[in-house]
Amino acid sequence: MPVAVRGTDSPSGHVGPRIRERRLSRGLSLRQLARDIDVSASFISQLETGKVQPSVSTLFAICAALEIVPNDLFDGDAAPSTTPSGSAVDVRTPIADPGPTSIFRATASPLHPHERKVIQLDSGVTWESLAPTRGGKTEFMLVRYEVGGSSTSQERLVRHVGTEYGYVLQGTLEITIGFDTYVLHAGDSLSFDSSRPHRLANIGDDVVEAIWFNLEVNL
Repeated sequence: MPVAVRGTDSPSGHVGPRIRERRLSRGLSLRQLARDIDVSASFISQLETGKVQPSVSTLFAICAALEIVPNDLFDGDAAPSTTPSGSAVDVRTPIADPGPTSIFRATASPLHPHERKVIQLDSGVTWESLAPTRGGKTEFMLVRYEVGGSSTSQERLVRHVGTEYGYVLQGTLEITIGFDTYVLHAGDSLSFDSSRPHRLANIGDDVVEAIWFNLEVNL
């Protein structure tokens, strides 16, 4: 398991201090953010001090309220580039003919396991960034679900803009998308429209590990 996220004195993978930085930079009070995502101010306070961790659905709600992407919370040493309205900007260079499905040129740079940045979430979920540089509208991750871990509570599904691609390395991962449920084992893969309500859960007896790619643009 990788350790420390550079640029913060919070425990490894705790996103609270970075959420607080983004909240303050936008001039939002703790209570306002709590109201925006329909949680208690006490929860936001505990989250920012590292006493609790958000679920995947709560993390996406926070990102929407702060007008950032989850990828911004892997970084503790730089604020996201923004437009005047505050929305995140992808500052990479298009190869050619930029459009909705543009491919971007990135400088080759290896990333070793001990250098990965980590986000610890509720219910035994861990995201490890596999990208050496921030990708703006994309997340390339190794995701881990401990036994019994899930992206949301059983009663809730999460939805957000984008397309997700996943490849299971080990374990048994159940993915609910709308009214459909799929069970993936090692070697299985899946892609789906993230705007459809969905939930991921480890329903097996072993830790689930999977390679996950989120493209925050609908194709």
